[in-house]
Amino acid sequence: MTTDGVTGTQAAILAAYAELIEEVGTDDVSFRLIALRAGVGERTVFRHYPTRVDLLLAMSAWVERTVFARPPSESIFDVPIAIREAIETYDKRPELAYVVAETAMRGVNGSEPAPQRAHLEALLEREAPSLDADERRQIVAALCHLDSSATWVTMRRELGMSGRNIADAATWAAEAILDPIRDLGSH
Repeated sequence: MTTDGVTGTQAAILAAYAELIEEVGTDDVSFRLIALRAGVGERTVFRHYPTRVDLLLAMSAWVERTVFARPPSESIFDVPIAIREAIETYDKRPELAYVVAETAMRGVNGSEPAPQRAHLEALLEREAPSLDADERRQIVAALCHLDSSATWVTMRRELGMSGRNIADAATWAAEAILDPIRDLGSH
C-alpha cells in the first residue's frame, strides 16, 4: 500500500486515467488505453475497477488526496492564503478539478466533503477559545468549503469568473469571516 491508501498498481492506473482525462476528456478514455498508459494489462484495470463508474470515483478521490492535497494551515489566520493556493491549483488542472467537483457534488467519490474541518476546528479552539461551539461551527462551515473544487467550478461556470477572480473572491470571503475574531485570542 502507498501512503494514500492504494497499491502501486492502483496508483499507476489512477494516475494514467487522470493524465488521459486531461489530454482527451472523460468520454474518450478506454480501459485499454488506461492499461497501456499505466503499463499493466487490461484485465488488471478491470480487476481493480470493474466498471467505468468505479474507476471514475476512485480516480476522483485519489486526485483529491494527491494532486489537490495541501498541507494544513498552522494558524486559522493563514487559511485565506491556503484557499488562494487551492484555487490556483484547480485553475492549473481544470479538467481534473471539474471531474473531482462533479463527483464530490454528487457525494459519491468517497473523499471527505470537508477534509480540513477537524483541523480548522482545532485551530479555532486554540486561537479563539472564547468562541462558543455554534460560532466555531459556523466559521468552520464557511471556511472549509471556500477552497473546494465544487466552489471553483461553480464560480467558473455560473459566474464566468477567471481563476484569479475566484481566488480573490474566496480569499476576500475568508478574510471577512476571520476579521471579527482576529483579536479574540490575544485577550
